Amino acid sequence: MSAPSPGLDRFHAVIPAGGVGSRLWPLSRAGAPKFLHPLSGSGESLLRDTWQRVAPLSGEGRILVVTGRAHADAVREQLPELDDENLVLEDEPRESSAAIGLAAAILVRREPDVIVGSFHADHVIRGVAAFGQAVRQAVAVADAGYIATIGVPPTEPATGFGYIRATSALADVPGVLQVDSFVEKPDLETAIGYLATGDYLWNAGMFVSRADVLLERMRIEQPELVAGLEELAAVWDTDARAEAVARIWPALPKIAIDYSVAEPAAAAGRLAVVPGRFTWHDVGDFATIARLGAAGRPNQLVTLGDADQVIADDSSGLVVASGGRLVSLIGLRDVVVVDTEDALLVTTTEHAQRVKQTVEAIKAQGRSGLL
Repeated sequence: MSAPSPGLDRFHAVIPAGGVGSRLWPLSRAGAPKFLHPLSGSGESLLRDTWQRVAPLSGEGRILVVTGRAHADAVREQLPELDDENLVLEDEPRESSAAIGLAAAILVRREPDVIVGSFHADHVIRGVAAFGQAVRQAVAVADAGYIATIGVPPTEPATGFGYIRATSALADVPGVLQVDSFVEKPDLETAIGYLATGDYLWNAGMFVSRADVLLERMRIEQPELVAGLEELAAVWDTDARAEAVARIWPALPKIAIDYSVAEPAAAAGRLAVVPGRFTWHDVGDFATIARLGAAGRPNQLVTLGDADQVIADDSSGLVVASGGRLVSLIGLRDVVVVDTEDALLVTTTEHAQRVKQTVEAIKAQGRSGLL
């Protein structure tokens, strides 16, 4: 039996479950965002899939979920094992620094030497054993005092992801690299160049750190934010929580954790990356869902929802049938049809990213009931 990973006995997983997923409209909406839907092909929601991935590493009692107050009942229903004290509800979204920082501030008061890892609720990962190994390595890196991230070796010159440049090994933990820099989403020519060097990984948005180290790094860039989070954490497990949330939360700065922690830590030489040897997908649009469902089988039609309501002849792409009507396709290639009770979307996988423009148009028309 292999020895336990250093720090794993102090590890807590944090699942930030937020974001409407506007490129997945009309399936994903404010009241039922994408992480509550079964989109991976497993039959479980993305949130439930994430829980089942991290529970063997942290234990079910050491998982904290941060989500919107409007989603509390749905999250409790999907995660009956989740302890009430580990459900953190946001009145309104304040970006990932506030969500993950609050979780770290709460947990470090409960357990001063705690190591936290954040794992988004809307990712699909295949290769759970390799994922677990990467998390264990990241926990060991965090135990050594670094902030760790898990990067994914790119399989194509994707322009929808950020990249991590890492060229040298970290002396403290074998198989881990020191991060040189974070790079914003590139254009296609630049992404092709990144792949050619072999020095870049996709930024999958997974971070592991000692909670006190994370908060101190965040404090350097965002002292006002951390002061507010620590004031909230001080009363979180008391009757004073509601008053403090109403007073402090709306005024917290909005900033992604990439900017408040990851980029400054990389510049200071305190960020390390574990290359993840698993398949990773950020479920950002319907084209991704179609690829996941087809699983390497070209010219397949993937169906979600009520498959009995779909009749297809010589068609490929994706159909989401949840509107209670029969959907029939004939001779269509790479189509996307999403049928709900009050809205119908028809596009192609090539143009799936443009669904967000429809959402903006609906907002401009003042038809918020459709969002």
